[in-house]
Amino acid sequence: MNLDELDSATIDRVIEMAWEDRTTFEVIERQFGLKEKDVIELMRKQMKRSSFEMWRKRVSDRKTKHAKKRSFEVGRFKSSNQKNY
Repeated sequence: MNLDELDSATIDRVIEMAWEDRTTFEVIERQFGLKEKDVIELMRKQMKRSSFEMWRKRVSDRKTKHAKKRSFEVGRFKSSNQKNY
């Protein structure tokens, strides 16, 4: 998906999901068609530099942001705005 084609509501939702600790990049990709690198590019474009750097530090190597690194499935939080995946 081309980042320039996203409407403001979609951009806001992707940013919200990217900040959520337990929402994986894989879920964002299934819901919006954006790979992790696309989410990073979107965050870089949409956020102030200091906020982007804080976010990158927060999600880098975070096990909960990558489905393959997660060791749990039961009891995970799911936002009411998130589609069922």
